[in-house]
Amino acid sequence: MTRSTPDTPATESAPSPAEPLRLQVLTALALHRMATTGQLRQMLRPDGSRQLLSRTLNKLRTTGFTDLTPLPGADRPRTHAWYLTPQGARLTRDLPLLRGRPPYPITSTTAASLKTPHTLTVVRAHLPFAADARRLGHEHGPWDWTPEVSHPIGDGERVTADALLHYTITQGEHRRKLRAFIEVDRTTMSSERLAIKLIDYARLFTHEPPPAGRRRPAAPGPAWLRHYPLFPRILFILTGASPTRLAHRINDLKAMTIQHPLVAALAREVPLAAAILEDIEQLGPTHPVWTPLTTGEPQSWTAL
Repeated sequence: MTRSTPDTPATESAPSPAEPLRLQVLTALALHRMATTGQLRQMLRPDGSRQLLSRTLNKLRTTGFTDLTPLPGADRPRTHAWYLTPQGARLTRDLPLLRGRPPYPITSTTAASLKTPHTLTVVRAHLPFAADARRLGHEHGPWDWTPEVSHPIGDGERVTADALLHYTITQGEHRRKLRAFIEVDRTTMSSERLAIKLIDYARLFTHEPPPAGRRRPAAPGPAWLRHYPLFPRILFILTGASPTRLAHRINDLKAMTIQHPLVAALAREVPLAAAILEDIEQLGPTHPVWTPLTTGEPQSWTAL
């Protein structure tokens, strides 16, 4: 398996079938925190059967490496979300792909149930990008979507993206590498709190690390240059409400972009956009479903 960190994705657009599915499942659950059987199939074996994933997951549960929690809702009594047990988390801790990642946060069925709705929605947002990459011959697989990427922004505070997306567009010999911070909004917070995330990213854009000591001056420039050649674009993915309410939330993001001086400065350098998750799933993220937070008509996220 190719070594990877949150800032250096794996180069494979999909896991190799030669790699044991058992190991791929453990790695996917360690990286993505939680997933349903159907989501794991779309990630790891999009052309395979659900039964294949189910057998593997049940064997891992029997050996104590995975467990499951039922999804909320009486209409889905047989659907569960899978996650790693503490034993499974210890087993994956030293995998090259996961070195440098924070400790696995789920240790019980109770903890899993509290994280299920948001975590599964973040996984759900990832899957259309992977499907688009397979369809278009681009590079983006399950290891190119890293949840919960955090960076300091000064004054002891941090900004944490729901995910960091790595995506490579390939057209013949031409390769274009794109990165994006992903913010998934399930309409569970106020519209103002959502828009304030733009201020946090604007602070990250200008934040410079303090000097490490008198004999070791800090590297010149903002801290994000330690991780990215270009500042990742910022994509908001919204769901969980009516189209009218989601449109209002997008308008609030646009208002913050225009009115706040730090965010306006960020927007002059970094593409910012928002889209509705159901539109991404139905049409694909490379369709013009993204509303720029500055001006302009909806467009593909790759054209921002």
